[in-house]
Amino acid sequence: MCDLLEVSQSGYYDSIDRPSSNRQTKHSRILKEIRRIHKKHPVWGVDPIWAEVKETIPCSRNTVYSIMKINGIKSKHKAKWKATTNSNHNLAVAPNLLEQNFSINTPNTAWVGDITYHWTEEGWLYTAIVKDLCTKDVVGYAMGDRITKELVIKAMEMALKREKPSPGLIFHSDYAEEKTMPKFYISYCS
Repeated sequence: MCDLLEVSQSGYYDSIDRPSSNRQTKHSRILKEIRRIHKKHPVWGVDPIWAEVKETIPCSRNTVYSIMKINGIKSKHKAKWKATTNSNHNLAVAPNLLEQNFSINTPNTAWVGDITYHWTEEGWLYTAIVKDLCTKDVVGYAMGDRITKELVIKAMEMALKREKPSPGLIFHSDYAEEKTMPKFYISYCS
């Protein structure tokens, strides 16, 4: 095995019998302390853990950071989540005309729509999109700081203005309800 690793036998056996260095011993103590603190405060990052470790073991932030990284110790973040669909309502639901068939061969015959959201430094940013199932292109979109029917309408107006589809277009979405979309959109698309 020593030949394979290109290490002398005497060097290998010397390393086995060699006691840990002062640095290795200190890093083991720091790791033990990091694990104790992380177990108590799993959402803490490097800085608060370092602040607590250095009260008992003098060390640098980079040392704590490196030890945490090598040992896979990370703060646990709660994912930011925002409800965008209210399924608890008495509104009429539009029929599912696509019946899960999303393979369309002709442009501007079936569109789908959805709303996505992203956390920014200024708060939530909502984006309503309209996508052509044939070309997979986004044909309309609108952005705003709130989910409103106007956001959806602006995305649909952009799509209609840009693409000028023929009557018979199917629009599939979880927000395409008569109470949400104006009647001319529903009749135009059906």
